[in-house]
Amino acid sequence: MNSLFDSLILAYYNTGYESSQGYGAYSQIAWYWWIVGASVLASWFVSFMLRSRFEKYSQMEIPLSGKQIAERMLEENGIYDVTVECTPGSLTDHYNPKDKTINLSETVYGAHTVAAAAVAAHECGHAVQHAKAYHWLTMRSALVPIVQLSSNLVQWVLMLGIILLAAGGSPWVLGIGVALFALTTIFAFVTLPVEFDASRRALAWIQASGVSNAIQYNQAKSALFWAAMTYVVGALSSLAMLLYYAMRFFSAMNDRR
Repeated sequence: MNSLFDSLILAYYNTGYESSQGYGAYSQIAWYWWIVGASVLASWFVSFMLRSRFEKYSQMEIPLSGKQIAERMLEENGIYDVTVECTPGSLTDHYNPKDKTINLSETVYGAHTVAAAAVAAHECGHAVQHAKAYHWLTMRSALVPIVQLSSNLVQWVLMLGIILLAAGGSPWVLGIGVALFALTTIFAFVTLPVEFDASRRALAWIQASGVSNAIQYNQAKSALFWAAMTYVVGALSSLAMLLYYAMRFFSAMNDRR
């Protein structure tokens, strides 16, 4: 599930299916809504903390801009084939391994702040990973085409599987949906070491380079921590929902025996 909208669509079909099964299905309905509710609340909290930290640290100035931070970190890591570019939006920063570009958002590219330094250094961390063939990044990149396909299909396959179960059909379509969902969940967990390692490299460079004092370093660490937590919440939410649909599939298989 990539959005609350997807979850609500599936909730409609889940609840309809469970209602047709009688009161014994109440616990499954409750589990579904507990997962959705907890995921939404956790996501909101982490997003709130991330934005509040970045707003606060965006008021704290340092001598170098986000662009200058990125270029200096690249140079000091011996990377000369990566360019730093400006991309529209806020918190839209990313590293593109295909064309070797560090894309910094408008609020980071020209800003001389602690928040900009943290974000720029983090994206440079991905460039360093790429240059050093970091194994988790290599694995993540290999999964991207498969996960893009599965992400486009998964909510529709799960929905069809639930509808077929409600009509007394085979649970195997739901099983296919569970398999597709498993791919997206695996991708979410593979992403975690990639993001944490990029932040580790960023903070190590910030501390060693002397571009910040001890207080600014701690602020950059706090900003990157909450950025990483968005990936943690996403991965755990995906795992919880995967377990729920796997439970539904195996329960349906047992009912057919």
